[in-house]
Amino acid sequence: MIVLKSRHEISLMKEAGRVVAGCHEALRDFVRPGITTLAIDEFVENFITKYNMEPAQKGYRGYPFAACTSVNDVVCHGFPSDQVLQEGDIITVDMVALHKGLHADSAWSYAVGEISDTAKKLLEVTERALYKGIEVSVVGNQISDIGHAIQTYVESEGFSVVRDYIGHGIGRQMHESPEVLHYGPPHRGPRIKKGMAFTIEPMVNVGSYECKLDEDGWTARTADGSLSIQYEHTLVITDDGPEIITQQN
Repeated sequence: MIVLKSRHEISLMKEAGRVVAGCHEALRDFVRPGITTLAIDEFVENFITKYNMEPAQKGYRGYPFAACTSVNDVVCHGFPSDQVLQEGDIITVDMVALHKGLHADSAWSYAVGEISDTAKKLLEVTERALYKGIEVSVVGNQISDIGHAIQTYVESEGFSVVRDYIGHGIGRQMHESPEVLHYGPPHRGPRIKKGMAFTIEPMVNVGSYECKLDEDGWTARTADGSLSIQYEHTLVITDDGPEIITQQN
């Protein structure tokens, strides 16, 4: 069941969204060659808790960290560790803040020093694909219009869209209905309505869209070892269009 959010719930989600966005803004200077992904996780946890909010991913279904740190061929859900970031790496940092029972979720990607032209294009295309999906998230459209817009654009640029991991409704639960696919035909699924809140979070690969899972049961990688990246926003649907509550400055 899709739960439409009240004005009060949306206001709390916006507060959480501002903290998540602020953390990503701060990470722009923090992410650099020589630091570990575990240091990034500690940075995220400290930032969120400083605002009296909870890093909601920590403990979710047993996940032990405040953030996911996905480097190079890791599609999503990468475990923070002692891995040291190297010049030329790309990394996605995914976090969720919980504020008075309401969630906000955003993943953002970062270049570590100077990166290859292919990696630069991957970041640019994936971020643009996110906004292609947001553009069609308007009252009266259908949920599958989002995935169709994303897939059409990404494939026109020569990359592929991951099928195994998708966007989702969000509010009092981290994951709610509806499911938001980043691929597929248009004009299917639920109609988009005022008060809906959901994430759009395309994961885009340089090679095949197929993924494999590490033995930890969380870390997803590209099956062919190619680079992957992700961008994600939480948005709320209004009569005037989608409002991005995790928008950065």
